[in-house]
Amino acid sequence: MLYPELFKQLEAVRWSMDRDIPWDRFDAARLSDEQATTVKMNAITEWSALPATEMFLRDNRDDSDFAAFISVWFFEEQKHALVLMEYLRRFRPDLVPTEDELHAVRFEFDPAPPLETLMLHFCGEIRLNHWYRRAAEWHTEPVIKAIYETLARDEARHGGAYLRYMKRALARFGDEARAAFAKVGVLMASARRTAQALHPTNLHVNVRLFPRDTVQSRVPDPQWLDQWLSRQIRFDDVWEGKVVDRILHNMGLLMERSFASVQELNRFRKEVAARLAAGAAAPQPGAA
Repeated sequence: MLYPELFKQLEAVRWSMDRDIPWDRFDAARLSDEQATTVKMNAITEWSALPATEMFLRDNRDDSDFAAFISVWFFEEQKHALVLMEYLRRFRPDLVPTEDELHAVRFEFDPAPPLETLMLHFCGEIRLNHWYRRAAEWHTEPVIKAIYETLARDEARHGGAYLRYMKRALARFGDEARAAFAKVGVLMASARRTAQALHPTNLHVNVRLFPRDTVQSRVPDPQWLDQWLSRQIRFDDVWEGKVVDRILHNMGLLMERSFASVQELNRFRKEVAARLAAGAAAPQPGAA
């Protein structure tokens, strides 16, 4: 089992909201209304770990090890929402999310293949780590800068934990896992070709609720994420390139080969898909 070791690792570096956030350094003159509003939107977005956890537990009923790890992931992600709300409660109480605003992002996700979902959230942690690092640079108020730096480190650790479960999946499922990881890896490393930000909270997950079936479509301002990325934290091609490099690097570690581009990863995906198709077409032993 991976859970006992991952629990110890994450517990050893867990931060305290009271002791490790420099609340006494707050400088009101360095927090704009624009910046404070984005804190509210990120607090609500982080709250969506709740329906994601419900999805993980439902779709991984046969994997108690991973489900146990999700208890730690859920705790830390909800803590992210809580520390952002605590920041607002202390310094901008007019912007604290209401319970209705938080509950709006709790909705059912359609069942999805667990291996693809695992890779999707691994890539999501990489992307969010880079978003929060950039947000820490954009903010000018010292306390929220420190909070985003703290959250970014958590997201990186979560990505590392997901990677451990992906390595385990390769040992268990072989090409089935390679195909799932490569498929999602190509998608999540191709953000430059899409009009939307490629993160789990910005993807459609419930066909019955379309088009209000993304987390971002259910926050008070559904357009805020694009503005936050493009005009506020300015998550430009250089930063997007860092995300792509991390995805390709980690895929290389998993598959034990290097990928210099998304195109190379896509060629690998096609190779694995061809092997799976050939195996499925081959006569089975004992077949008439």
